[in-house]
Amino acid sequence: MPAEIKKKFDAILAREKQMAKSIALKAMPSKPLSVWEVLIPVVFILGYMRSKADRDIFSQNMLFTKKMALEAALDMLKTKKSKAAALMQIELKTKELLCSLPDGIYSDDIRQEQLGEINLLIDHYALLLGAGGEDYASLVVSSYRTGKDSALFNDMLASAEKKVTEAARQTLGHQADNDMAAKIEKIIDDLRRKEVETIFGPHRRH
Repeated sequence: MPAEIKKKFDAILAREKQMAKSIALKAMPSKPLSVWEVLIPVVFILGYMRSKADRDIFSQNMLFTKKMALEAALDMLKTKKSKAAALMQIELKTKELLCSLPDGIYSDDIRQEQLGEINLLIDHYALLLGAGGEDYASLVVSSYRTGKDSALFNDMLASAEKKVTEAARQTLGHQADNDMAAKIEKIIDDLRRKEVETIFGPHRRH
């Protein structure tokens, strides 16, 4: 892989990992310390490690579609593979996952909506990987030019993600944590809006 493309790939992946970590930290804040955790340090350590493990799992779940789409976009760039072929490969991979998990956790409805999100993300990542610049901010500016266009993509992505969430709600039924889902959507929206403002600044939004 050319060093320039590798650098862009790493910058995009680092941003997605940081975004997932930020969402996890805001959605699952550490618990206040109990009196026992203050008096018995090992209780605090074990409690912290459990919550950190939960956040790490949460972050990995948030990255699921992003990583598949980013790796597909990179593969298309390196091998000149068509988008249709890249999507077919992802369809097969997610179908294997569907067959391997217990009923009630992952459904074909969720999978189909994830494929729609991945379809959108592949175009986004392909655009970033082909853009001028090395760090994530410069790739976004080169690709979208204005904060308005970048925010428009974020709106499209949010719409695709909400379809995945809705499919998950239908699959989980009464087990779905709707309050947490709404909280996560709000956190993601706020983080992305602030990111656009940071990258483009007030004078470059339009």
